[in-house]
Amino acid sequence: MPKSDSASPASGVQRAHVRDPDQARLREATEVFALLSDPTRLHLLWLLAQGEADVGSLAERVAASRTAVSQHLAKLRLSGLVETRRQGRHVHYSLRDGHLRRLVMEALSHADHRVSGEAPHA
Repeated sequence: MPKSDSASPASGVQRAHVRDPDQARLREATEVFALLSDPTRLHLLWLLAQGEADVGSLAERVAASRTAVSQHLAKLRLSGLVETRRQGRHVHYSLRDGHLRRLVMEALSHADHRVSGEAPHA
């Protein structure tokens, strides 16, 4: 039976790629997790999962300097996780794809269960 591009709806995983990971895919996933391992970057990605934003509003929301936020965003942009859109003198950042959005949301949902003590979902 051929492998499909997505898991069945009954499995609870939508649009998941089901091919066995090779070394290139494992390396790429490891690099993404390394970028997510910084609390400020993870917070920025969570904010961008809610919608696009500029450096100033992101800096205010994460309580960090514009310089620090700009450096984190540059790293995320160079890694291909976020993209930019220029509007006049402002640069707006957004997540590059839905996979990253779901990964960030699931990681923080998992953390919420661990911190709150609420039972995890099946």
